[in-house]
Amino acid sequence: MHIAILTFEGYNELDSLIALGVLNRVRTDDWRVTIATPAPKVTSMNGVVIEQMSTLEEACAADAVIVGSGIATREVVEDPAIMNVLRGLDPSRQLIAAQCSGALVLARLGLLEDIPACTDLTTRPWVVAAGVEVLDQPFYAKDNIATAGGCLASTYLAAWIIARLEGNGAAEGALHYVAPVGEKEEYVERAWRNITPYLPAPAPASAPVPAPALG
Repeated sequence: MHIAILTFEGYNELDSLIALGVLNRVRTDDWRVTIATPAPKVTSMNGVVIEQMSTLEEACAADAVIVGSGIATREVVEDPAIMNVLRGLDPSRQLIAAQCSGALVLARLGLLEDIPACTDLTTRPWVVAAGVEVLDQPFYAKDNIATAGGCLASTYLAAWIIARLEGNGAAEGALHYVAPVGEKEEYVERAWRNITPYLPAPAPASAPVPAPALG
C-alpha cells in the first residue's frame, strides 16, 4: 500500500510532515508513505530541505495521494510540466486528498466539479475563483476525494486515509498516539466528529442462516 504526499518547492512543513508522521503510525509490512516531489530536493517556506522519496509519476500510481500545500501553489498550477503529470491522478482507482492550497491543484485538474472543498483562508479566494464552493469547516470528503483546511487539519486527512485503507481501529490508534497527553480522548473524539460523516457506511450484517430442521 503506497501513500504519496505531493510536496512542492515552498511547501508548508506542517501540511506534509504531520501527515507523514501520522500515516507512519501504521506498522504493516506493505504500508509505505513517501514524499513525492518534482525535483530531487525541495525547500520549505521556512528553509527546510527534504529529499525526494518518490516521483510525481509514482504518486499517480499510488493507492492514496495527499496534495500538500505551500506558498508557491499558484506557480505549481501554472507549470505545465507538473500539471501534465498530475493529470494521471484518478479518483476511480485511488484516494485523493488535498491539504489547504492543494485544493487549488485539484480544482485546476477538474477533480472538484460539483464537489465543495475545504481550504485555508489565504487560498479560499483562489479556489472560489476556480469555480469551487469553499466550506467553512476543517474537513470534507465525497467518495474518494477529500480536502482539509488549516495546517493542523492534516491529521484529519491522514486519519481518513488510514480509516479507508486499514480500518477505523488503525486510524483511531494513530490519532491517539499523536494527541496531546491529558487530552487524548477529547482530541480523538473531535477528530472522529469531523471525519465519520464522510466515511463509507459499514456493510449491513448478514442475516443468520436458519438451522436445518431435524426429524
